[in-house]
Amino acid sequence: MPRRKRVVRRPDVPDAKYRSRNVARFINKMMVDGKRSLAERILYDALEAIEIKQKRPSIEVFDQALKNATPSIEVKPRRVGGSTYQVPVEVRKDRGNALAMRWLIRAARTRNGRSMSDKLASELMDAAAGQGSTIKKREETHKMAESNKAFAHYRW
Repeated sequence: MPRRKRVVRRPDVPDAKYRSRNVARFINKMMVDGKRSLAERILYDALEAIEIKQKRPSIEVFDQALKNATPSIEVKPRRVGGSTYQVPVEVRKDRGNALAMRWLIRAARTRNGRSMSDKLASELMDAAAGQGSTIKKREETHKMAESNKAFAHYRW
C-alpha cells in the first residue's frame, strides 16, 4: 500500500464466451499455477452443466449465486489499549465480490466426489438457491459482525 500515490486499478477484460467481467475474475481466482485454459474449461463445463440441469441461462445462475454469497458486513481486528477487538465494518462492493468468489471456489474444492466442474456446478446452484456451505459462511460472517456490534465505535 503506497503512501504517496493512489493505486491505479487496471480495467478487467471480460471473458471471451459470456462477455462478463465477473466470469473473467472468477476464472482468474480459480486458476492454479497459471493454467488459465484449464480454469476456463472447468468453469465453462460447470456453466453448461448448470444450463442443462436448471433449464435457464447459466450466467443468471452464476450472477445470482455471486449475489447471494456476497457479504455486506465483516469484522476486522482493531488493537486498542493492548487488547484486540473484532470491529464490524461495511464491505466494499469489489471486496464483497472477491470474498464471495473465494468462498465459492473453496467450497467447491472441499466438496466430495466427481470432477471439479461438477462440484463447482453443484456449489453454484446451491448458492443461487440460497443454501450450501458458501451461504453458511456468509451467514457466519454476518453473525460474527452482529455479535460484535458493541465495538462498532472503534471503527476507523
